[in-house]
Amino acid sequence: MSTLDSLMTGAQVGTVLPLLTAVVQKPDWSAKAKKIVAVVVSLVAGVFAVAADGGWDQFQHGHLTAATFLGVLAASQTSYDLVWKPSKLAPMIESLTAKKTAQQAE
Repeated sequence: MSTLDSLMTGAQVGTVLPLLTAVVQKPDWSAKAKKIVAVVVSLVAGVFAVAADGGWDQFQHGHLTAATFLGVLAASQTSYDLVWKPSKLAPMIESLTAKKTAQQAE
């Protein structure tokens, strides 16, 4: 696997990751909390992307692993800012998956 393959894998995973992250995030969380969750989810997704693309032995190649992690993080943040947030799809998913409090249910 080359560095370009690692970046492409990371970009593919990162492009759809904001929609999955929106399931976990809640609309009333602070921007800082949402950013922390997005970064942690990107790192976890990066681990799975590396393992799925090159197997667990792929972690021996530090630069390829780092390229995949950075690709996931960059693509997820970019696609959220340019596609999913302006289209209102990610915020809608956050709202739909948020648990309603007793006051909101009434």
